[in-house]
Amino acid sequence: MTKPKQSGAFSGHRFPPEIIGYAVWAYHRFPMSLRDVEDLLAARGIVVSYETIRAWLAKFGSHYAKQIRRDRPRVADKWHLDEVVLPINGKKYWLWRAVDSKGDVLDILVQSRRNKRAASRFFRKLFKAFGAPRVIVTDKLRSYGAALKELAPRIEHRSHKGLNNRSEGSHRPTRRREKIMGRFKSPRQAQ
Repeated sequence: MTKPKQSGAFSGHRFPPEIIGYAVWAYHRFPMSLRDVEDLLAARGIVVSYETIRAWLAKFGSHYAKQIRRDRPRVADKWHLDEVVLPINGKKYWLWRAVDSKGDVLDILVQSRRNKRAASRFFRKLFKAFGAPRVIVTDKLRSYGAALKELAPRIEHRSHKGLNNRSEGSHRPTRRREKIMGRFKSPRQAQ
């Protein structure tokens, strides 16, 4: 894991970049709460508060997330897509998730809607990052088909309830993280 390239990004921090990077990586890599990361560091002799870790996540989290995405292996040509409802601050949000045929999570997106426009937004994000796949497998939600006809009519679309088990199972880490954290406080936190 490399540190952010901005020369002064770590100036003013009491801890070295390696410790900050480890805390941010551990939070994003495993289903851990801020206090769990605090305990993990304390077990290694590093005394830091969970609020400091939260500040590190806000400042450096996007850099490490981009780096993890960039270093991923090549994506398969068959994708499985699914969405799941997440209650955040009393409102319904939908977590859209794409998984390739090898089981690697391609991307996730939290949106307040579950319609053609939301599906199109998710597809555009995926196509920009990975190009177009050969096959997309989804559940019976009609928004997927409508968005695909408009954006990429040549991609084979398989819409079937039983074929989508790969993406259904990929929601488990999110649910585990939600349980550990005691619900998500914002849509950004769920991503």
